[in-house]
Amino acid sequence: MTWANEIIVVDSGSTDDTVAICREFTSHVYQHDWPGFGAQKNRALNYASKKWVLSLDADERVPHGLRMEIESAMREEREEAYEMPRLSSFFGRYIRHSGWRPDYVTRLFKRGAGKFSDDLVHERVIISGNKGRLRQSILHESFRDAEELLDKINHYSTASALMLRKKNRTASLRTAVAHGLWAFLRSYLLRAGFLDGREGFMLAVSTAEGAYYRYVKLMLMTDKK
Repeated sequence: MTWANEIIVVDSGSTDDTVAICREFTSHVYQHDWPGFGAQKNRALNYASKKWVLSLDADERVPHGLRMEIESAMREEREEAYEMPRLSSFFGRYIRHSGWRPDYVTRLFKRGAGKFSDDLVHERVIISGNKGRLRQSILHESFRDAEELLDKINHYSTASALMLRKKNRTASLRTAVAHGLWAFLRSYLLRAGFLDGREGFMLAVSTAEGAYYRYVKLMLMTDKK
């Protein structure tokens, strides 16, 4: 990251050496509670002072080819923001089907031209102005083991259920089963997850689990109310 003029890190209560490691590279390390992905990224955005912002999650990295393309885009300034394809790994294998590819994400934008939605999970960048598209991929090293996968399924399904609850959505057991089954079929068959080998099957199952528990949790929230 020596090519960045400013590095900003927002930590939300990590218990390892994350903060100490980050402070070796930048003095702009801030610690906050966890309000959700969108709100937390907006906090980081508020600390930025340079003209362009490149937003990265802790498990993402920029390869050399993408770096060159980003620098060219900032020099030319043809657009207010740029989206780029993301190549994600699942248990060590890069997934090229299953609905995970090309997975365009908006990560580069002019400060003041974009902000993050307030979604608890699956936040997006809201841009005012034109948006271009880069060709090189950002690398996403996700889900290294089963424990991490199960933890994220639990966390994400809870956050998604809360978002649906705020929209006054309801669910039943039949709804949960139907969404889980559809999520598996869409990932493994319609989006060719079977071409990703055993990891494609496991990904389809985990996607189904996430959908199922999202609506089960919504159902139980509704019952409790």
